[in-house]
Amino acid sequence: MQLLSTVAAALTISGANAFSQPNPNSYQNQPSHQGLILPSEDRLIANGNGDDIQTSMRVASTASSPSQRRDFFNAIATSGIALTVGLGSEVEVASAESGTIPDPTGGLKKAKGLGGLPNKIRSIGGILDELQRDLMQERWDLVDTYSEQLRSYVPVFTKYTDAAFPSDAESDQGLRIALRYEVGRFFASVERLKQATSRKALDEAYFAFSKMSVHYDRYLHVGGLYTYYDATVSNEKYFKGISQDALVYANPAKDPPLVRDLIVITRGKDMGKTGIVIGLYPDGTSQTVVKYDRYKGLREIAILPSDLVAKRVGEQDPDDVFLIPRNGEKSYSVPKKSA
Repeated sequence: MQLLSTVAAALTISGANAFSQPNPNSYQNQPSHQGLILPSEDRLIANGNGDDIQTSMRVASTASSPSQRRDFFNAIATSGIALTVGLGSEVEVASAESGTIPDPTGGLKKAKGLGGLPNKIRSIGGILDELQRDLMQERWDLVDTYSEQLRSYVPVFTKYTDAAFPSDAESDQGLRIALRYEVGRFFASVERLKQATSRKALDEAYFAFSKMSVHYDRYLHVGGLYTYYDATVSNEKYFKGISQDALVYANPAKDPPLVRDLIVITRGKDMGKTGIVIGLYPDGTSQTVVKYDRYKGLREIAILPSDLVAKRVGEQDPDDVFLIPRNGEKSYSVPKKSA
């Protein structure tokens, strides 16, 4: 079965690399490299029929620990994003302006009957930004209202999934299954957040929010809803030859970043990218969930080994979610210059 062969390749190639320790390099604070956005290693996609993905999930369920099951799906994800967009030297990208989406058989296809569905789904990112703001400020009264608001988008997810990949072709069937899986995991995390909110359990709420963000981000990638694609394999090459005397981040071993801390990636393919910690895995696997700084309207999510994530030091601008005004509050937008 096609997906299982994909899984085997992913476990052999990506499973060894997605969470491996790259050759250490130091980060220097160079504005030209900050905010770089690359595809995350943490993706999920199905490229087979329903039996394939169900078999894969049963295989995953036999893993001996939650971290092994998570790594299993992460391994599928790494190879899956390449399959979705035909990754290679002539990669084509979904275009928000033209309304095209990746075709798993190669190139792009014109989506039909989608109307404003893609923008509606992308708008959920704005809701999650506001939820992040209210959660990190411990506004429990406001956090409690988001569950119902997000659940109102269930029909939107359903309609987009069926309309974007409507055929009986094996590729469309596999994509529909993968997208439905992400939606299911997203709303399971919404429920987990609701329960944590009722107890005002902050760490549990942070973790539930981070899982919501992960599965929403995967849906965007698998569904061809990202508005950009950067084919750069690794950022490390940009930092070769930079002196180690110019370290501008806290030592992750001595002062590890926590939720709400602004961070920079110190090694690996995403080296130099900046963002904020939104979750820490509680299962002892030392995984950190990072929300990268905004790029072309979107904020990508990554699950990374904690020793690759370091706190930024010095004076920093706050994460942009804290600049989002609540209803009735003044906007923090930069005023226009007088003529």
